[in-house]
Amino acid sequence: MPAPQEILLAEPRGFCAGVDRAIDIVERALEKFGAPIYVRHEIVHNTFVVNDLKAKGAIFIEDLADVPPGATLVFSAHGVSKAVQAEAQQRGFHVFDATCPLVSKVHIEVAKLAKEGYEFIMIGHKGHPEVEGTMGQVDHGIHLVEDVADVARVQPAQMERLAVVTQTTLSVDDAAEIMDAVRRRFPTIRQPKQQDICYATQNRQDAVKIMSRDVDVVIVVGSPTSSNSNRLAELARKLGVDSYMVDSPAELKAEWLLGKSRVGLTAGASAPEVLVQEVVDRIKALGAVAVRKMDGIQETVKFPLPKGLKL
Repeated sequence: MPAPQEILLAEPRGFCAGVDRAIDIVERALEKFGAPIYVRHEIVHNTFVVNDLKAKGAIFIEDLADVPPGATLVFSAHGVSKAVQAEAQQRGFHVFDATCPLVSKVHIEVAKLAKEGYEFIMIGHKGHPEVEGTMGQVDHGIHLVEDVADVARVQPAQMERLAVVTQTTLSVDDAAEIMDAVRRRFPTIRQPKQQDICYATQNRQDAVKIMSRDVDVVIVVGSPTSSNSNRLAELARKLGVDSYMVDSPAELKAEWLLGKSRVGLTAGASAPEVLVQEVVDRIKALGAVAVRKMDGIQETVKFPLPKGLKL
């Protein structure tokens, strides 16, 4: 069977502005205050990034009881509930919030509308830290739907004041389908002025849609816990292209590429470019001779750092 001939690199791919900012916050906190810096939950869902920060002195915890009094604590990019914020304050930690500003936007919207008496339908994946953080902005009246079937089952206490929000890293197409079902069941529901799914999720999925027309297999660089990376692999499969996710170049299997002359390569928003390049080298070692970058959107979004960390 012939080996791969060409690698097509998706554009854009890899780190988004929220991930860049979150990693920067941990690194600057380490620089300014010294190790250890405690981080609630993985700062972003990527094994390489987490291990790199651990080596620099970050300690990742799930329970705030594991953080010593007076320590510096960073909230992950996925955001946290009001209860976690209150507990951190009560325990006297020096807190830096690395919640992605696009997630914070959803939190602010939920808090504002809850004061006006709204209940919420949230489209998202149960157990994902972003979903837990957003649902934890209110103590009642928020209903999670994961698919169209859930929409039929949800029972809000009232219909007059109902709003819909979504996790920022969903499949754009799946979310649209669920949103249609929500609108059919609750025609007067209030929708976000701009969709909650973030620009980077949308752009990476759009790039996979374009790339899938021209390749025989798609490799996604990303960790199994990364929602947006999983959505990229799913999307390629839905478009009829074999697709595999790898957390490191060592996970790439030669048999995936047998008989595939053109390999599409992308990376989730939490996967660093260094891993993409290592996967490129691995595919080249298996026979690929050319690397071509797709034309695509150049992202220029940047988010400011919290006060107290600017150099």
